Amino acid sequence: MLMQPKKTKFKKIRKGVLKKLEHKTNSLSFGTIGLKAIESGTISYRQIEAARQAINRKLNRKGKIWIRIFPNYPVTKKPVEVRMGKGKGQVSYWASKVAGGNILFEICGISNDKAVHAFNAGSSKLPIKTKIIIY
Repeated sequence: MLMQPKKTKFKKIRKGVLKKLEHKTNSLSFGTIGLKAIESGTISYRQIEAARQAINRKLNRKGKIWIRIFPNYPVTKKPVEVRMGKGKGQVSYWASKVAGGNILFEICGISNDKAVHAFNAGSSKLPIKTKIIIY
């Protein structure tokens, strides 16, 4: 499943600067236990999907899982062995910009020790440091 926006205002966007910490989405909204980003970085749609699959497999498809991030940031790449100049490259994949403190995943309807086990499996698929928070 390719996670990407259905429609965007612009095909390519500028890189921008990542925030150090996030204060809006740093608490649980839906579930009782969550996976929180400690450091900021970009997470590709493949990494989000791999983490989701790992968490679902450990939960034996019980309980409810929420994905709180969406890959809406296009990452461009120029082909190999192309000279400098000639504009920006094509969109290679979609990613999500994550600041430290963001909640990435939430779970409810499952025991805490099983959820912690699942989040440990999912966090190993992500490129940033995370921690588990329990409500």
